[in-house]
Amino acid sequence: MGHGFNIMHQPVGLSRMPQDVMHTPQNINVVPQALMQQQNVKSLDEALRNVPGVTTSIGEGAGGMNGDQFLIRGFQAQNDIYEDGLRDFGVYSRDSFNFETVSVIKGPSSEVFGNGTTGGAINMVTKTPELQNHYKAEFSGGSGQYYRGTLDFNQRLGDSTALRITGMGDEHNIVGRDFLYSHRWGIAPSLAFGIGQRATLVLQFMHQQENSIPDFGVPVVTRPGDAVGKPITEYGIRRTNWYGTDNDQNATNDNMETARFSYKVDDHITIYDDLRGGEYYRTFAASKATCDTTCVNTYFNGDPNAALVARSGPVGAGKGTGPGTFMAPLPYQQTSWSVQNVASMVANYKTGFLRHQIVAGVDIERVNDVRSQSTYLKPKPYANLVNPNPYVGNLDLVPGESNPGGLVTLGTLGAKPHSSGYGFDTGLFLFDQIWFTNWLSVKGGFRWDRWQTAYRLTGGDVAKNPDQHFRNVSSVFNPNVSLIATPDAHQTYYFTWASSTTPMGMYVTNGSVPIRPGTNSFASPEKAQLYEIGAKYSLFQDRMGFTASLFRLDKGNAMNADPVTGEVLGSTDRQRNQGLELSVGGIILPGWNISATYALYDSDTTYSATKANRGKNVQYVPHNQATLWTAYSAFPRTAYNITFGGGVTWREHVWLDAANTLRAPANLDFSAMISHRFNDRWKVSMNGYNLANRLNYQSLFSNRATPSAGRMFLGEVALAY
Repeated sequence: MGHGFNIMHQPVGLSRMPQDVMHTPQNINVVPQALMQQQNVKSLDEALRNVPGVTTSIGEGAGGMNGDQFLIRGFQAQNDIYEDGLRDFGVYSRDSFNFETVSVIKGPSSEVFGNGTTGGAINMVTKTPELQNHYKAEFSGGSGQYYRGTLDFNQRLGDSTALRITGMGDEHNIVGRDFLYSHRWGIAPSLAFGIGQRATLVLQFMHQQENSIPDFGVPVVTRPGDAVGKPITEYGIRRTNWYGTDNDQNATNDNMETARFSYKVDDHITIYDDLRGGEYYRTFAASKATCDTTCVNTYFNGDPNAALVARSGPVGAGKGTGPGTFMAPLPYQQTSWSVQNVASMVANYKTGFLRHQIVAGVDIERVNDVRSQSTYLKPKPYANLVNPNPYVGNLDLVPGESNPGGLVTLGTLGAKPHSSGYGFDTGLFLFDQIWFTNWLSVKGGFRWDRWQTAYRLTGGDVAKNPDQHFRNVSSVFNPNVSLIATPDAHQTYYFTWASSTTPMGMYVTNGSVPIRPGTNSFASPEKAQLYEIGAKYSLFQDRMGFTASLFRLDKGNAMNADPVTGEVLGSTDRQRNQGLELSVGGIILPGWNISATYALYDSDTTYSATKANRGKNVQYVPHNQATLWTAYSAFPRTAYNITFGGGVTWREHVWLDAANTLRAPANLDFSAMISHRFNDRWKVSMNGYNLANRLNYQSLFSNRATPSAGRMFLGEVALAY
């Protein structure tokens, strides 16, 4: 089975992908449990920093998205987050307390997941009950008033029944950013019946609640005389500056109920049925800083202390003659629910000398979203660029219905306080892997989806902006094919062609306007095609795993979010990202582990209606990116044992706009850890992050960037039975 850091023989974690990582013909990056423990990973965002090609973006607009918003290989993946193979529709920051592993399945995978997955899919495998009793408690504390406790309780209840409960409480500020904090807690009980039997049922519940302050970062500006803009913190503004107000908040309450059933009919056929319901509640209010031409000129060529920024709306503060601004992002309350059921069958059989593995099934999902905008009767005062003051007092928050003039106008859609929408998808999938010999096989299949969406805008000044109701139905067909060679149990070579389709209306919970008829994007969904050739190895008695892949990913009718309104709009742009990805993970010598990745990307806009943008790099795609983590355990099973290690993550600069005129500098982050075990039960450890205290930018958007946390240290005490 290999070792914890060699993930080649690890299951992908989805019933629809029954092969292990090594024999699945796609590039798959896995963040194993052992790596997350050494790094003291606390969130999905932190886990994904070990995966090249994943970028964190800041959502915004009238609906002001935040939470987990990722791009994979430069393409949006906010609707491509899964837990145990089922979609997680919520917009929140996912804590890692219930993660066993985190995987990123690169490239289009619509035949498995349905709509979306242009750059790839993120799948979190959760902790489930086991027959061996074990109990663990951990407490961490450190920089930024960081306090965190986790619990993992597993109890066998019978010959094939077990209960597991994981829990978390987390409270911290953000080192290097003023006025920001996050308080969250969660619990995830699960009960399993029939462990190791022909029929297995796992019942799971997850609740996570958070109260935090959203951080929309600092403006990106172009210094007079320069051709390329950078974050304002690159020009002397303190990295600690936060341009929000004391009215900003992010309160989330998220629940998911899951039932996963499997039944082994015989040695050849296994059936699965996975069912999930989700309920998501959110109250959100944020600010975004706009440093206009007057602000830039005042800071660089005048009195820097007199420069002013607006905290909302597309217009800057100018000379500060007005009282402030009212517009986007507006506060809102959001209630969403979803249900998904995936029924599938995996069958292994022979026809003559040919061996087959067929995966077939049906995937039905529905997601509903109801949102109400609020407005402020008082304007948000302008902020001083050098010394912003968040204490602006009560801005008189009222429902948008009572103040239509304060609502954001969304083009021809008008200004409406209430919106509701739903998406309903029915998907059928079938793919077959056929072995011509023991070492040569071909895998092909398809998925057909019928995606139905509806969207309503109501309220406000109905005489000026009548209520609107839109509906769209799309049927999409996505095939794929792979040629796979496995000369022996330790090596795999493959060529894969795959496709994906993202119809307008998918972003029911993730965008302020999920569909907008009357544009090219309504008639033409976003489409992507992948060409990938790769090799995977598990060598040195399965101690080490290696992967290498060359890919080309083409996307048409690229969707973009408007930087002011947040509308998800299609375009006629065609984009391409191609490159090389390498990874290695495993045990070099007894006690010495390593996990390393490298990605070389060459991206460009192959066509755009804006001629000047043709040939430009795709937004958020670095040319080079690499990660390295290694640790060594010295003198194990002795009183003076010690484990120490460290690593680095590096991302070259990225362009923030299609015209390649705004840029986020390179990221370089050094981290380290040291730990000691007193016995089999007690362990103490210390982790250091961003040891160089470098000014990095983790979350990006088209005109802003959020400085990452500064240098911090986190100590941990763990007790395990």
